[in-house]
Amino acid sequence: MHFTRMSNFTNEPVPTIERGEGAYIWDTNGRRYLDGLSGLFAVQAGHGRVELAEAAAAQARKLAFFPIWSYAHPTAIELADRLASEAPGDLNKVFFSCGGGESVETAWKVAKQYFKLIGKPSKTKVISRAVAYHGTPHGALSITGVPGFRLPFEPLVPGSTRVPNTNFYRAPDEVAGDEKQFALWAANRVEEAILNEGPDSVAAVFVEPVQNAGGCIPAPPGYFQRVREICDAYDVLLVSDEVICAYGRLGTMFGAEKCGYQPDIITSAKGLTSGYSPLGAAIISDRIFAPFAQGTTAFPHGYTFGGHPVSCAVGLANLDLLEREDLFGNVLRQENAFRQTLERLYDLPIVGDVRGDGYFYAVELVKDKTTKETLDADEVERVLRNYIASATFENGLYCRVDDRGDPVVQVAPPLICGQTEFDEMEQVLRYVLSEAWTKI
Repeated sequence: MHFTRMSNFTNEPVPTIERGEGAYIWDTNGRRYLDGLSGLFAVQAGHGRVELAEAAAAQARKLAFFPIWSYAHPTAIELADRLASEAPGDLNKVFFSCGGGESVETAWKVAKQYFKLIGKPSKTKVISRAVAYHGTPHGALSITGVPGFRLPFEPLVPGSTRVPNTNFYRAPDEVAGDEKQFALWAANRVEEAILNEGPDSVAAVFVEPVQNAGGCIPAPPGYFQRVREICDAYDVLLVSDEVICAYGRLGTMFGAEKCGYQPDIITSAKGLTSGYSPLGAAIISDRIFAPFAQGTTAFPHGYTFGGHPVSCAVGLANLDLLEREDLFGNVLRQENAFRQTLERLYDLPIVGDVRGDGYFYAVELVKDKTTKETLDADEVERVLRNYIASATFENGLYCRVDDRGDPVVQVAPPLICGQTEFDEMEQVLRYVLSEAWTKI
């Protein structure tokens, strides 16, 4: 099993989900759970959408598979055109993969080769943020800022370095309490890293609109705009990793739109098909693409199943569905209610922070609200992993506990959800976190 302690199931059955409908899933024992994580931040349209299954079947009957290595097929062309039309600025070239990590891998390779093609071959390094997760392929893992994920596989691809993330709840004392100053401080650490590495060696900066690992960390106003200025000043590409934040998770097609910045590359996956079929896409600016389109130049990179005809057909049907039912609008109309419902949990002594954006939120757990003292390693193991993780599920809520940074519980429901589902999430979390407090 992926990212799983397999010894946990030596004497216990593996929870097995066999059916989904709307915002709910059922296990093989017939028990129903609210899918408070959209599968894995992916099932935007909810479960059981027959039209997506029918789109897959229709395409499989017509053309089940053909590669996009020197060839094309209609669904890849149509979906690429659609993504290009929706992406901000001049992001008009689409490189399809099978998932998010592969899209990130693609973006770093594009950046490296781009600079070689324009006569700057030493620009190969990347900068990313502390605790940020960008995928498991060796390149993407090298960009990832979670030490525990990297250590078993080192040595990794050289040339990546980390800067502080934008967790305002954990801001340094000198800028705590002032979002504007914190934004400037955090962004300027990017410039500092570029200068320390040498501007002639840095190819790209990778950011997420809302950072997933560490618990749904948004950026304060002005942060991304300052990072964009820094990237422009040193001829560094800005890559927006939107594997989670694109396709409505924040209420917009792309998270960069909501956060007000222009990337050079967007990496995406998950919600592109609502998880109904594997598909990723790196969306690349015309400026970056230009040198690849000359002479005998090729981009020697690809995936057998990248841009799979069936997955692209599902992606097109999914985007139609999201638009037809105005699910982005649903998020924008109800995101404040979602946040306010979760903020009811502030009355619990274990809840230190509630943060996120759109339908993508985390509750950070502490053992002292005044000092923000976090759980120690024993408490994380005993309370977060061994109690909260199972108790939420046993009480009918599928969500996520995470301790890659400070301990959090994450919720990211399908975009079809509303107040009824928000209340259900809050009620389960209230019960479980109240019980958890008694164990600290």
